Amino acid sequence: MCGIAGIVDYDRDFTGRSATVEAMSATLACRGPDEAGSWSRGPVSFGHRRLSVIDPAGGQQPMLATHGDGSGAGRRAVITYGGELYNFTELRETLRSLGHRFRTRCDTEVLLHAYLEWGTGFAERLNGIFACGIWDLDEQQLVLARDPLGVKPLYYWPTPTGVLFGSEPKAILAHPEVRPVVDLAGLRELLSASYTPGEAPYRGMRQVRPGELLVLRPGQGLTSRRYWRLVATEHTDSFDQTVATVRELLHDTVARQLVADVPVGTLLSGGLDSSLISALANQAVTKDGPLRTFAVDFAGYEEHFRPDFMRDAPDSPYVRQMVEHLGTDHTNVVLAADQLMQPEPLRAVLRAFDAPNGRGDRDTSMYLLFEQVRKFCTVLLSGEGADEVFGGYAWFHKPDPGTFPWLAMFGHTGDTDPVETVCTDEVVRLLALPEYRADRYRQAVAEVPVLPGEPGEERRKRIWSYLAITRLLGMMLERKDRLSMANSLEVRVPFCDHRLVQYLFNTPWAWKAHEGREKGLLREAAAGLLPEPVRYRRKAPYPATQDPLYAAALRDRVAALLDRATAPGWSLLDRRKLAELAAREGQLASNESRYAVELALRLDEWLAGGEITVDLT
Repeated sequence: MCGIAGIVDYDRDFTGRSATVEAMSATLACRGPDEAGSWSRGPVSFGHRRLSVIDPAGGQQPMLATHGDGSGAGRRAVITYGGELYNFTELRETLRSLGHRFRTRCDTEVLLHAYLEWGTGFAERLNGIFACGIWDLDEQQLVLARDPLGVKPLYYWPTPTGVLFGSEPKAILAHPEVRPVVDLAGLRELLSASYTPGEAPYRGMRQVRPGELLVLRPGQGLTSRRYWRLVATEHTDSFDQTVATVRELLHDTVARQLVADVPVGTLLSGGLDSSLISALANQAVTKDGPLRTFAVDFAGYEEHFRPDFMRDAPDSPYVRQMVEHLGTDHTNVVLAADQLMQPEPLRAVLRAFDAPNGRGDRDTSMYLLFEQVRKFCTVLLSGEGADEVFGGYAWFHKPDPGTFPWLAMFGHTGDTDPVETVCTDEVVRLLALPEYRADRYRQAVAEVPVLPGEPGEERRKRIWSYLAITRLLGMMLERKDRLSMANSLEVRVPFCDHRLVQYLFNTPWAWKAHEGREKGLLREAAAGLLPEPVRYRRKAPYPATQDPLYAAALRDRVAALLDRATAPGWSLLDRRKLAELAAREGQLASNESRYAVELALRLDEWLAGGEITVDLT
């Protein structure tokens, strides 16, 4: 996994001039601490930061290659790429049979030769997670592509004579001609929790959508093509065949995603998803010694645990059961409340996202977890995506709220909306988030592919599955990518293999909810691989600390903000609302109130950077 950046400007000549793109890619050093490279010629300038995972001795980027037998007479292209191709071995053999020769063992060279052979049709042949920029020297065209589920990020900024691009907004914002302005549209997208593919918080900036390929040609501007999207088809397999297919696909994708020339481990929370990934990985790596597994915990959490509507038990007993069952080499990362409030991890999380959110200690603890994991592993497999693909959220079993279901479930509507709770009435009026969310919801539902004559309940579940995969999963993947790569750690997500996602999208809902359980189909596929208490454990989300010391520290930070008459955050925040919220007894222990307070603090910290302009006109 790496960081990429690039500039194309048909009115300029960058030959021998790489300082600007090197400054852009330097902002991505955490994504690629092992090597830095640049390539500039004519109207293009590419930058790269490398995290060495496959073929550390080879694979330097940007990489130039020529189609054919290496004589230099064929089609030429150069690439800057971040990600992993899980089918690069098979692709390399196919390309060799077509006359291609390879100098390295890395997947980068395979991807580049795939473009040289198939042009813009290369993306359909890839299985993996990737974001890349390819410059075709003969056609003088740029190709930007992103993997089907959007596991790896890719941002771009169109200009009158070209485009800027990078793995994260910070790379584009490092360009001297770019100004970080957040307008109403950007702030709405940032604060709505609805997530629109392709949108970015900064004016003029966009994201390449999952499964999208962009082409920039001289005098033609950017053109877009979706090379992959969810398709509605009739599911003809029996239930037993479906279980077998799911299990086969998971075995295959986990085995593929374990390939690396660096240490690999798994997250193990004791839940169904991470436990199944760990069990499958453990089967595949036993010849190389015990699998390394990792979990996060909080000091005193198990002893003083209080059940709530989101979780009925701590993770630790289930983690211990899985470690004993698999015999893994396990590390439990135990965090104290004061660690979650230290200035440096708080700054690091905000820096990782380039924008604020209200997840607070959930993000800080994940950042600190990955910081510790990186001491042992460079690659980590995670269970992210199973809830979206298999229908694991509780709201799949609730009445239709008429909006994005997770908004209703987590209090992002009406009087409990965290934005309304802490922002000024004028900002709330200008943002008009209920109308924005309703409009985005209508747009999303209109995209959903359905089958003719599909029964109403089955159609509703399909719609919710589509929303979960194309919207909610995007937020979850962004979070995992940013916090892991901030620690130079590559996280792979087997449940997001596009073959599995497409197959499950058309599986009958009654089978996904087999035996009336959330993710019942996945539980059936896990039979014999997990202890029964783990296989039938109710879904529990990533944990938040329950330590009262954390709530007290949060209240102290709010008090410090309230004491500052000229804090940057007061351009958006309401002092009276925030003071009342922090003063209510016990409120900072509740999920909704804590989210609102964390959001307020993050907004202030973000604006305190001094470079961001918020334009709500």
